[in-house]
Amino acid sequence: MSQQNPLIIDVHGHYTTAPKALEEWRNRQIAGIKDPHLVPKVSELKISDDELRESIESNQLKLMRERGSDLTIFSPRASFMAHHIGDLQVSSTWAAICNELCYRVSKLFPESFMGAAMLPQSPGADPKTSLAEIDKCVNEYGFVAINLNPDPSGGHWTSPPLSDRHWYPIYEKMVELDIPAMIHVSTSCNACFHTTGAHYLNADTTAFMQCLTSDLFKDFPTLRFLIPHGGGAVPYHWGRFRGLAQELKKPLLSEHLMNNIFFDTCVYHQPGINLLTEVIDVKNILFASEMIGAVRGIDPQTGHYFDDTKRYILSTPHLNDEQRYQVFEGNARRVFPRLDAALKARSL
Repeated sequence: MSQQNPLIIDVHGHYTTAPKALEEWRNRQIAGIKDPHLVPKVSELKISDDELRESIESNQLKLMRERGSDLTIFSPRASFMAHHIGDLQVSSTWAAICNELCYRVSKLFPESFMGAAMLPQSPGADPKTSLAEIDKCVNEYGFVAINLNPDPSGGHWTSPPLSDRHWYPIYEKMVELDIPAMIHVSTSCNACFHTTGAHYLNADTTAFMQCLTSDLFKDFPTLRFLIPHGGGAVPYHWGRFRGLAQELKKPLLSEHLMNNIFFDTCVYHQPGINLLTEVIDVKNILFASEMIGAVRGIDPQTGHYFDDTKRYILSTPHLNDEQRYQVFEGNARRVFPRLDAALKARSL
């Protein structure tokens, strides 16, 4: 598309409006952890295509059309991943179900949604146990990315940092398939950390710092991480992070991290987007809204939905048409090569 008329690609969407039957099945699965007689069969989950259409057309698709968004990278509901619940078998079954639903949505609305995979992570589990699900979702479902939870414990941070070799099997698979990972935690079961107001933003900041203190991208120079929610505290404290890198004798952040780390625009007020786009190079910013997510209400100061983030990009005074094109479309094509290939196959 042209600079004046870019595709509006939202790189951060979750299936937060799935039919109620999904949650009911999950509740039965959780009950079955204590009483195996209660464990439901996967075949007992019945969700028709009509139910999927209704859940999307009256929610995400309706808002995409109203707000002028063209395509959403769509993954299972982040707070429902809940990798801390049960064991690897529980997580594997749950991830497969949730990913298949997102795949079905992408088949019903191929012009509007492309999938990103939830992984079957579990505290203490070897990351190699996620590889089969990644292969299936990318090679069979056509998904263009994965969501990687750096804290499967749900707010207790029992896993090694992202720079640890513990995670290398997933990184090797990402490089092989040429896909990025959104670094996204799930529900907090630690009372100290509110899930969306603290745990999510803490994790964004923590993930960045784990990369800063390491040389991960020397081992994986083509690895790409999308850190959501505007990068947590990172842009706001950019001077602190530049200073810490200097103290640690690391290269400039532009060389050390910013060929591999990207931030989205899930920042829900104009001053926040202004700061993000002033501090962080535009090549590292991808449009996203996480609509119908953590912040669903209308901002009384503007009369518009907090998560209608396209408005903020259009109203940012220091962005020109070329820079807006990069945020809305160009950067997503570069960071998600499989997305770019799928769009080119459609002559887009």
